[in-house]
Amino acid sequence: MDDPMKHNATTFYTRKILAESLKKLIRRKSFSNITVREITEDCGLNRNTFYYHFEDINDLLKWTLEQEAIDVVKHFDLMSDYEEAVRFVMNYIEENEKLLNNICNSLGQGELKRFFFNDLYGITSSVIDKTIQQMELSIPSDYRDFLSRFYTEAFAGLMMDGITTPTLRNNDKNILYISLVLRSFLPLLLSAYAAQHTAEKEE
Repeated sequence: MDDPMKHNATTFYTRKILAESLKKLIRRKSFSNITVREITEDCGLNRNTFYYHFEDINDLLKWTLEQEAIDVVKHFDLMSDYEEAVRFVMNYIEENEKLLNNICNSLGQGELKRFFFNDLYGITSSVIDKTIQQMELSIPSDYRDFLSRFYTEAFAGLMMDGITTPTLRNNDKNILYISLVLRSFLPLLLSAYAAQHTAEKEE
């Protein structure tokens, strides 16, 4: 009988090998010119193995970015450790500047931003939901979604700025500003909505 844990470990290891080959190739040539054949030849695997784990090269790229940055951030307690999470992401951008710029030049800023958006949305939603719970407020899902998209768009934009414009990278300052936005501005937005909703019900 197959061991699920062993299978999962093998799957992760295989994906990691493919991701490392992709990163190696991206540092040498445009992402849009990389082929599945080049990736599999670089790491000694075959095409069937590639397509067993990924739909296409974009799928591999998405997994690589998530694994190296976004999924790691998810392991932080974002209500107390979000500053460390933000610093981790900023350091990742700085350490992989050439790689990320190559991807950005090949796909365009909008496409790379889209890769980040869905996972950042999950992280942002988590912070907002936990803040609502701590404040013991009743906030409808549409307003939660609006705030999640609002913050996600802002954070994804900051990440893109860090990739494309190195002069805007000031980790300490950005962490301070993000902290102010989350600690001060988010509770105010939630409180203002709750107060307005209460007033409307009383009219």
